Amino acid sequence: MVRRSFIRQTASLLGIAALHQSVAEAFPSMQSPTLGPDADFWRQIRLAYAASPTLINLNNGGVSPAPRAVLEAQEHYSHLCNEAPSYYMWRILDQDREPLRYNLAAIAGVDPEEIAINRNATEALNSVIFGLPLQAGDEVVLSKYDYPNMINAWKQREKRDGIKLLWVDLQLPSENEEEMVSAFTTQFSSKTKLVHVTHIINWCGQILPVRKIAEAAHQVGIEVLVDGAHSFALLDFKIPDLGADYFGTSLHKWLSAPIGSGMLWINKDKIGKIWPLLSNDQPQSNNIRKFETLGTRNFPIEMAIGYAVDFYQMIGAQRKEERLHFLKNYWMDKVSNVPGIQFFTSKKPKYGCAIGCFGIEGKKPGDISETLFRDWKIHTVGIEWEKIKGVRITPNVYTTTEDLDKLVSAIKQLT
Repeated sequence: MVRRSFIRQTASLLGIAALHQSVAEAFPSMQSPTLGPDADFWRQIRLAYAASPTLINLNNGGVSPAPRAVLEAQEHYSHLCNEAPSYYMWRILDQDREPLRYNLAAIAGVDPEEIAINRNATEALNSVIFGLPLQAGDEVVLSKYDYPNMINAWKQREKRDGIKLLWVDLQLPSENEEEMVSAFTTQFSSKTKLVHVTHIINWCGQILPVRKIAEAAHQVGIEVLVDGAHSFALLDFKIPDLGADYFGTSLHKWLSAPIGSGMLWINKDKIGKIWPLLSNDQPQSNNIRKFETLGTRNFPIEMAIGYAVDFYQMIGAQRKEERLHFLKNYWMDKVSNVPGIQFFTSKKPKYGCAIGCFGIEGKKPGDISETLFRDWKIHTVGIEWEKIKGVRITPNVYTTTEDLDKLVSAIKQLT
């Protein structure tokens, strides 16, 4: 009943958005070309978040805020658990993980028996990295632009088990699929057991051609692990579209679920051979739940994920992706003529979405980011990783074009 109440409140708010949208469709002249398609709808979405009116948050790539309905649900379940923790957690809410598993599987396009719910992409991917039965001399192909936690996990396996890591270097940004695929496949050998691919590179927002890399890998018997921390609930796709064997993501990024929530997907045929990261009484079983033996867990966070799923489905996958691509290009287009500016992100939807990264000749990324916050209260992050030296800009669905106009004005005054 409480869940229905929360959803009803959100639906009421978003019903206003639907009304605005229908009016805009009836009177096209009311639609603002400068604010983007369905501008009134997205203004209502902003109201569904508790976005700060005094700070412009353009670092949603790190972690996204949750909609108000999700926060209220988390608070409700927290109060409920504390009334009688062992009763409500283990006898009531522990059973609700199954409907949540089903709902996550639905938006992921997979079997619920392939989904494990955990705390973040690091935990999900580490479950596979440390659970794979690799031996000394086995090779793993990965990129220098992968996330540090994943790189360190593989280095730990290299040191502990004697596996060999083969590193892919990329020229970013790239719109050349053949070149990107070749960068991985040229590292393959008869000893290669797995290729680790980051779907969207967190440093700059580059989208990699995962499907083509996976197809090339499978042709020679190599398995594929995909880091989908930044792609799940951002890009309009289903996990099977990638052709992967293993997939991990954080739900507190683009799904806008509570902070500290994640998801692991393993092809059903592969579950049995992966050892769980944390102990389980049947570690070699085919039951995906063996990856969920976390001990005492944060039930309020888990239960509130369902509300984030509802909110995501209300917006729609395609509409969300199109909006975030629009916002990325909106500010990039307006500063493209700034002297000395350099972009590390493609403007094409196939190669970049939401995340944009820019640098200015002669200026350090950290100094730019610090100035943006000090003088304009715009929160960004400076990036210096491999050949990328820029400032990452990551709007979300609650970001307005007015917010981005302030960013544009600030960037123009930096030079």
